[in-house]
Amino acid sequence: MERLWTKHFILTVLGVLFLFTAFYMLYPTLPLFIKHIGGNESHVGLSMGIFMLSAVIFRPIIGGLLDRFGRRMFIILGISLFALSMYIYNWVNGIAALLCLRMLHGISWAISTTAILTMAADIVPNTRYGEGIGWIGTAMTLAMAIAPMLGVWIVENLSYHALFLSAAVLSIIALLLKFNLKVPFQPQADKRKIEFFEKSALSAVVSVIFLFISYSGITTFVSLFADSIKVNSGVFFLVYSTALFLSRPSAGKLSDKYGETLVIIPSLLIAALALIVLSLSTGLSGMLISAMLYGLGFGSSQTVLQATIVRSVSPDRRGIANASFSTATDIGIGLGSIILGWISDHTSYRTLFMTSAVSVMLSLLIWAISSRHLLKNRHSTAVSSFSPNNAKNE
Repeated sequence: MERLWTKHFILTVLGVLFLFTAFYMLYPTLPLFIKHIGGNESHVGLSMGIFMLSAVIFRPIIGGLLDRFGRRMFIILGISLFALSMYIYNWVNGIAALLCLRMLHGISWAISTTAILTMAADIVPNTRYGEGIGWIGTAMTLAMAIAPMLGVWIVENLSYHALFLSAAVLSIIALLLKFNLKVPFQPQADKRKIEFFEKSALSAVVSVIFLFISYSGITTFVSLFADSIKVNSGVFFLVYSTALFLSRPSAGKLSDKYGETLVIIPSLLIAALALIVLSLSTGLSGMLISAMLYGLGFGSSQTVLQATIVRSVSPDRRGIANASFSTATDIGIGLGSIILGWISDHTSYRTLFMTSAVSVMLSLLIWAISSRHLLKNRHSTAVSSFSPNNAKNE
């Protein structure tokens, strides 16, 4: 079996951990900062929306450029801009300046994350690709678990200046971890045009969109629902994060050994069941069962769907494939927030979570219909190591 835990892979996982920790430190603290400089709830929403819109617009462009010009320069550019954006928050004292900075920050996030995930695909052995992506996802989950608490502690005990400085330092550490990596890169044979979307993975991308519509229901509305039934939402997210942490590498390893379909179908069924349980919950026990099931189902299916999309293309199209996956997650979260927000305003939280379950079932239906064609066209020529035969080091 080919080695997964090489020096390059370990440094990549650590780099992802530091970068995403910096990112997630702003999740609970940025709304507080916006209030601190005189903003309101609408400014919070606008700030989040501009960040996401910038990322959605630039990801496909970056994906095409990655496959044409390589990964290294975009990793350096993206993380450098990300660190600079974090530090510039120290000079923001008004909403207009904040919104401009959020646009720059969103662009830097699109560049850095798309480039890093594509580089990870290059250095992971093809036979262990699902497992590799699972460990990358685990690093993101760990960051999501520790960073919000760290960010709140810094604001409460130090200052916003210390928060933004800490996030910038973490970003620089992520850059240093990746600076000297030898990045294998197989340039495109066709130099005539740059493409910005992976058409062969369209069905899987749509499946991802429907899955992340349900995810937006969890991240946006669980806290409000928990409050309405007098339950501490922090306990839900603790169980959910633990299940997510445990499921991702295991699901990836199973998909490598037994195939994607054997993992994705039961995982999506579990995720749908979790949302149904949540919609029927009236207390803590129901929410905890739902959190465990959704963490297992969502974590497993998301990991394997990402691995499938990227593994289904040739090495010189991985940038486009990764960008297509990430764009799908952004679109799903954005659409979900809008659609499910409207449903919660006009009906109830229970209807909202049942609608989320339907969205997961639509994701499953699309996968079941289209997966055979996608897997049949899979390229088996992925780079499994720094091979001079089919790749060059940047």
